[in-house]
Amino acid sequence: MAEPTAGALPSVAFVGLGNMGFPMVSRLVSAGYDVHGFDVSPDAVERLEGIGASGAASAAAAAADAGVIILMLPNSAIVQSVVDDLLAADAVAGSVIVDMSSSEPLATRALAARLADFDIALVDAPVSGGVTGAVNGTLTIMVGGDDAAVEQVLPIVSELGKPVRTGSVGSGHAIKALNNLLSATHLWATSEAMETGVAFGLDPEVMLAVFNTSSGRSGSTQNKWPNFVLPGSYDSGFGLALMLKDMKIALGLADSTHAPHALSSRAVELWSTAAAELPPGADHTEVARWVAAMGSGERAGYAAPRPWGGADADA
Repeated sequence: MAEPTAGALPSVAFVGLGNMGFPMVSRLVSAGYDVHGFDVSPDAVERLEGIGASGAASAAAAAADAGVIILMLPNSAIVQSVVDDLLAADAVAGSVIVDMSSSEPLATRALAARLADFDIALVDAPVSGGVTGAVNGTLTIMVGGDDAAVEQVLPIVSELGKPVRTGSVGSGHAIKALNNLLSATHLWATSEAMETGVAFGLDPEVMLAVFNTSSGRSGSTQNKWPNFVLPGSYDSGFGLALMLKDMKIALGLADSTHAPHALSSRAVELWSTAAAELPPGADHTEVARWVAAMGSGERAGYAAPRPWGGADADA
C-alpha cells in the first residue's frame, strides 16, 4: 500500500457494487476520495467510470494501493473468500478492512483474530436505511472494532451516514442482525393487523395515520407499508432472502448465548415459509402479499395489493 501524503485522503477500495454499494461509492467520490471498485458483475464495474471511480479486474487489484478496504457483500462466507484472496495476493498490508456487509458476528470475531496475526485491523460497520439511505447518505452505521482502527475509518464512513459506536469487533454485526429480526417481525405483525383492519372495513391509509401517531408505529407503518406495499410496487431494494438470512443470524446468536427466542423462532419459520413460495428475487416487502393471501377468502378485501396467488399470480 502506498502511504498517503500528509493531509491527503486515503485511497479506498470498495468490493461489492450492488444496490447498496454503488451509491455508497458515489458518495465517497463526491467527498473527494479516490475509489477503486470491484464486483463480480462486469457491468457494475463499468458503471464506475460514470461517477468518477476506477474499476478493477479483481478485489486484489482494487486493494493494491488502498489505505482502507470496504467490503459490501452478501454474507460471511463471501467476505471470508475475498479476504483469503486479498491475503494471498499480499494486497492488504498496512490497510484497515471495513466489513459493511451483514455478516455473522461470531465469524467476524474469528476473522478479526486471524487478521490480527498479520497486523491487519478489521472493523465491522453494517448499515441500516436501505437504498434510499445509501443514496442520501443517511444510513445508520453500526461500528465495531478497536479504537485506533475505528478512528482511522470514521471520516470515511461518516460520508455515508451516521456512525454509532457499538463496541468491540463483531458488535456491529450482532446489532444489525437483531435490528433486522425486529424489522421483519414488525413487518409481519403490521401486515396481519392491516389485513384484519381492512377485513373489518377500515381504510388502510387511516389505519396507518393512526398507527403512526400512536404506540404501534414502526418502520413498517412509517415507511414500508405507505411507500412500498400500499402502492403495490414492492421495491424497497432489499431482498427477502437477505432479510431471512439476517433473521437466522440473530436467531443463531440467541441460541448460542442461551437467550430466549420463542417469538424469534416463530418469525423465522413464517418468513421461511413465505420465502419458499414467493419468487427467489422477491423484495422483502412482498411478505405483505403473502400474508394477504392467508386466512379466509370470504373476508371483505385485502390491504396489500396483488395478494400472492402462486407462480402465475402476476401473469
